[in-house]
Amino acid sequence: MATLNPTPVHNLQELSRFEQAMPFAQRIAARSIVDLFSASAQAYPDRTALTMIMTGAADEVVRRVSYRELLQLIHRAANFFHAVGGPRAGVAYMLPSLVETHVTLWAAETAGFAVPINFLLQAEHIADLVRASGAKILVALGPHPALDIWQKAEQVKALLPELTLVRLAPAGSEPLAGVLDFMQGLMQQPDDHLVFGAAGCDDEVAAYFHTGGTTGTPKLVAHTHRNQIVAAYGGALMLHVSEHDVLTSGFPLFHVAGTIVGGLSFFMMGAEVLILSPAGFRNPSMLTGYWRMVEKYRATFIAAVPTALGALLDVPIDGADLSSVRIGICGAASLPRAVAERFEQTTGKKLHEILGMTEAAGLVSIDFAEGERTGGSVGYRLPYTDVRIRQLQADGSLGADCAPLEIGVLTVSGPTVSTGYLNARQNAGVFEHGVLNSGDLAYMNAQGCIFVAGRAKDLIIRGGHNIDPAMIENAMALHPAVALVAAVAQPDAYAGELPVCYLSLRPGAVASVEELQLHAQQYIAERPAWPKQIVVLDALPLTNVGKIYKPALRVDATARLVREVLQKTGVADSVEIEVREGGARGLIVRVNLHHADVVSVATIEEVLGGYVFEAVVRRAASGL
Repeated sequence: MATLNPTPVHNLQELSRFEQAMPFAQRIAARSIVDLFSASAQAYPDRTALTMIMTGAADEVVRRVSYRELLQLIHRAANFFHAVGGPRAGVAYMLPSLVETHVTLWAAETAGFAVPINFLLQAEHIADLVRASGAKILVALGPHPALDIWQKAEQVKALLPELTLVRLAPAGSEPLAGVLDFMQGLMQQPDDHLVFGAAGCDDEVAAYFHTGGTTGTPKLVAHTHRNQIVAAYGGALMLHVSEHDVLTSGFPLFHVAGTIVGGLSFFMMGAEVLILSPAGFRNPSMLTGYWRMVEKYRATFIAAVPTALGALLDVPIDGADLSSVRIGICGAASLPRAVAERFEQTTGKKLHEILGMTEAAGLVSIDFAEGERTGGSVGYRLPYTDVRIRQLQADGSLGADCAPLEIGVLTVSGPTVSTGYLNARQNAGVFEHGVLNSGDLAYMNAQGCIFVAGRAKDLIIRGGHNIDPAMIENAMALHPAVALVAAVAQPDAYAGELPVCYLSLRPGAVASVEELQLHAQQYIAERPAWPKQIVVLDALPLTNVGKIYKPALRVDATARLVREVLQKTGVADSVEIEVREGGARGLIVRVNLHHADVVSVATIEEVLGGYVFEAVVRRAASGL
């Protein structure tokens, strides 16, 4: 069984000595994912690996699965998938967070490869992902009163008739023609060995995780066994995880945050993972009862995305005993400074930010759990990886390494970096000669601590002046009424782009736009970064893992601008405007003029021609 360095790693110098003392292959004997579970089951057979909390009620009898039982379930499921799909079959799954979801994921990686699917996507897009991956099996939750997973699974099956559908349903459910039952399939298989011999290992593909938007050509990132093992071990080392730790996990299991740092890093060390209901933090009772559950289960790690963490901090601790907590960890999106400060004031514990990318097996850097937290940073590179900050050239290429504190593009190389997208044509500009271009703007201090300055595509360029949206977001998050905030670029005919700020308010809070503008001017040091406009929404658009979805806000900001510009030309309010991402300039604006409009197409084209977007103007009676 792999163990962490007896002396915790506190800084980059100690991490370098740790690496030089022994190559990774000698530290970890495991060559496949199932090797990690076998080692934990041997070292900690009776320790709890998973605790399934369904309701969070004080009198709930939770389900606990030991490491011995978890390995047995993985064996059964891997044997079942092999029997159904044959050698190295791909297994896609559409499941909420359950014990069986973990079993499906790790068994699929053992028997062949896993394809975790976000079940909130539309059926057509799910079918595209399954088709592109080549998966032969789809595991889905059976009919559920609040989830439409099974209905989508049936639609996917209709689109992909050759797919074998496996249903996870309660015992005693009526059988369905042409559908295999997950639990029955498992019980027909042995639990003490793999019937098909050796599991996948080393540089064989263990999983394809989908990433990118929800439209267009599917982007599937390959994870090898080596990718995941090195990343998970790096997370465990940096966070100093041991068999005595208990993690609260509200991350979905179709996302790398829930599977690698929120799963494998803890499993390989014999720790306990609490599953906070099938819906995670989307379940209101997990929010309202969270601090009581931390006390009850003696959690040592508090983990959440920034949006969920902000919601948790709005819930009174109400005397809950948090003495078991060692540390808070946060990832998947940029962490506002105000949220970090509130967390530390509320809990008395440090909150460490994680930088992760699906393309780097879910982890790039973490602050040392046993070292001093560097405020505003995402910590230090993982062991056995190389992170560099490269200068961005005028033609978009990457140049030499940046000096300390100089902003450039973050790149990653080493054994955590994926071999690329399943569709190799999508690798250009991202995977080049073993180096991953993250697309993140970042800088390092003299000690090698990494600070993310935003996404390269999120940078707001006002008249040649580069504005980091995080500067605006951190300042606005300091306002006591602000719950969530995002700054995006709005096209401008003179400056190219201007900053626009979108935000939502805390429940019951009131703040006028004028008050918020005064706050912005007081706390944003750079005058060019003062928002041209502040838009207050009831809720900001979020991705399915809780990130603020900035593309939707950029589209909205552009649509507002176009509407304002067209009103000045005398075009009727009924004019149809469509804005979407795409095109050579990043945004496409389509304007549909009605026959009754007196303004000519050429006039509108001239008015919109001065903006940094692609404009298409048409005169038609209906529809674009």
